[in-house]
Amino acid sequence: MAEKSRFIDDIKEALEKSKETGLAQLFLTYQGVPYPVTLCSLETFQALDTFEARDDDIILASYPKCGSNWILHIVSELVYADSKKKYEHPEFPVLECGDPEKYERMKQFPSPRILATHLHYDKLPGSILRKKTKILVMFRNPKDTAVSFFHFHNDVPDIPSYGSWDEFFVQFMKGEVSWGSFFDFAVSWNTCLEETNIKFMLYEDLKEDLAAGIQQVADFLGFSLSTEQRGVISAQSTFQAMRARSQETHGAVGPYLFRKGEVGDWRRVFNEAQSQEMDEKFQACLAGTVLGLRLKYNTYCRG
Repeated sequence: MAEKSRFIDDIKEALEKSKETGLAQLFLTYQGVPYPVTLCSLETFQALDTFEARDDDIILASYPKCGSNWILHIVSELVYADSKKKYEHPEFPVLECGDPEKYERMKQFPSPRILATHLHYDKLPGSILRKKTKILVMFRNPKDTAVSFFHFHNDVPDIPSYGSWDEFFVQFMKGEVSWGSFFDFAVSWNTCLEETNIKFMLYEDLKEDLAAGIQQVADFLGFSLSTEQRGVISAQSTFQAMRARSQETHGAVGPYLFRKGEVGDWRRVFNEAQSQEMDEKFQACLAGTVLGLRLKYNTYCRG
């Protein structure tokens, strides 16, 4: 359980920093993208350039609140099913978060290493791109993403909150939130979705058929999975099962990370003008692109 305590300790430390950080002081901008000062630093970004990827690393990429903890859990369980060794997270699993020395420590970690990131594709460390490391990139419809992001900010004690949903929506659409614009992130990843080392996953597809999604991930990563193993992992990876264990796995912030997990929750929050504004943004940025089609925007974000 050492990996959980380290993970929880890192979360506690970030929450302590958040207590003293107002919303206006929350962000540091690096290469044009705002990041939370409670988790990221300029020194860490500079050190990130030295990160040495391995051929068998597993990278999990997503914009915040698009299911990163969900896919991290699924892949960890697949590694366990394959190796019979419980996967440990000796560091905070988000690649760009933590102290600058973490990349030296990571050289000693056994393979395969599972690494999460919210970075744009073109801002990944060069070694990941050169080695063609396998990357699972997880997306969720932007309207539910925005609502989940808002609730995370405003529900978690000690994290700087917004005055209202309307205020948050303006900042989200301007890209003035942690990790920047959803649409900038999406446009950057759209450029590489046809590459053989990259597998696109849709949050809504996983919700609809979790077992099928787990099998797709296993196939992509080269893990042989029995029907029984797939059933066990599916049962352990439902939203309800992960929420029930969230305090144990993620500490005090756990219940807020696994709030609702619903598809279509945005309809309770968006007004008509906001919905239309995001529709127009999607049209301008992603309509007709590979990613635009795979997001199934008309299914999940219209009407």
